[in-house]
Formats: sequence, C-alpha cells, structure tokens
Amino acid sequence: MKKKQENPLVSVIIPTYNRGWIIKEAIDSVLAQDFKDFELIVVDDGSTDNTPEILNSYRGDILIFRQDNQGVSAARNRGIAEASGRFIAFLDSDDLWLPQKLFRQVEFFNKNPDAQICQTEETWIRKGARVNPKKRHKKPWGMIFEPSLALCLVSPSAVMIRRSLFKKVGGFDETLPACEDYDLWLRISCRYPVYLIDTPLIIKRGGHNDQLSASPGLDKFRIKSLKKIIESDLLSSARHRAAVKTLKQKCVIYAAGCRKRGREDEALYYTSLSDRF
Repeated sequence: MKKKQENPLVSVIIPTYNRGWIIKEAIDSVLAQDFKDFELIVVDDGSTDNTPEILNSYRGDILIFRQDNQGVSAARNRGIAEASGRFIAFLDSDDLWLPQKLFRQVEFFNKNPDAQICQTEETWIRKGARVNPKKRHKKPWGMIFEPSLALCLVSPSAVMIRRSLFKKVGGFDETLPACEDYDLWLRISCRYPVYLIDTPLIIKRGGHNDQLSASPGLDKFRIKSLKKIIESDLLSSARHRAAVKTLKQKCVIYAAGCRKRGREDEALYYTSLSDRF
C-alpha cells in the first residue's frame, strides 16, 4: 500500500466492485491530471474478479483499501474516512476525467472561498457512442434543491466537495443500494448552493449491464430519500411543499407499477405513504 501523502490538498476516491474490465482507464485518467497535489484512494468493495490484481499493479501510486462487499455508499464512506485532503473528489470506476478536471475545480475554490461544492459539465457516452443529454438533465447551479427533486442533477464523478461539509450533512446512506447520491445531494442542496463549471471535464460512460443507475424501480429509493428529507428539520416551508408534491407524484406512479406487476401489498404501502402527506 502506498504511504499516505503528507497533507494533500485533494483526496480522490474511486469505489469499485468487479470492474477489472474498466478500472484501469479510470485510475489512469486521475494519474494523468495536470494538478498533482492529490492522493488517489481506491476502495475495493469485495471484488471477486481481477480487480485486486489490477490495483496491485499501481502500488506506490495509489492507496488501496479492501472490504467485504457492502455497496457503493459504504465504499465511498470508507474513502472519506481514510482521506487526508481538504477537498474530496469522487470518480466512478466506469467514468473518466479529462486532464484539467482537478485544476479547474481547485482554481474555482481558490476564487470562491465560501463555496462548499461544485461540479463540472460532462460528456455522455452510451455503449461507445456519444449522446446528448435531454433538456431535463441540464445541470443547474446555485440553490438547486427544487430542480433536483425529480431526478439527480449532480454527478458523483463531476463533484468536488470540502471534506468539512460531510461533518455537517453526513455521508452516503448505506441503507440505499441505489440513488444514494440523489439522497446526499438533497441534504446538501437544501442548505448550500451547488456551483457549476460549465465545461465538460468528465466522460460519463453508461449502457453496461452492471450500472446501478440502469436498475429497475429506482424511484423506490428516491421516495425513501424524499421521506427522510421531508421528516427532517432541514427544509423551509416552500421546499417542504415542493418535496411533498414530488413524493406524492412518485408514490402514485410507483404504486401503479406495483399493481401492474401484481404487488398489491407494496402498492398499498406507497398509496398510504402518499396519503399520509
């Protein structure tokens, strides 16, 4: 294992699980950054493929932590716990960074010392072909809580966050097998502006079979996140109303899908949850 770098400015965290087929490209894109004052932490969440062998080939350049398979939230939280930098940047193991990604974000924070979080624009690749995001996926900036209720508008691979912010808002919810990032962004964006560097500095790759965001029934986890934020003391009255409205809409749609598939008990739960608010 690499010896911890003394006081790196940025800690880069890559969580991975059975991504031996693609993890090398992600790591190489970090090591090729123009900005060099960082440590690279890779958390192997119990891989059973050749991921450990690939990671071992980088010994001396990266910090490797291994754990039993607990999910991406636990892997990212482990990375945060091990991090030394004042800033945290995440990279999903199927995505890539362009060489100026870290430089541009550090430059942004130097110019905006009160900022807590910023993200960059991204280029989307699906099954090897470039695609244009739909209008509803356009990244806003500033106080983005209400636009973020319907769907996730922050990409883990695109953000840089002050490490101290996690002490205020908490880490990733380890009970969520998916939409864990949506949950965190709601907790952040209801209190802090999320800034945007309007330049594509990451390549977001999708369309493969092991992609969590392609799993069916994701609104089930978004509903859980909405319920949590609604029942917290974090929301203004206007944001509370907006969150309740979104929860009710998602409950109606999800309950209808459950009925269509014969899951009546589950449909009843989400109908009751909608009625409760």
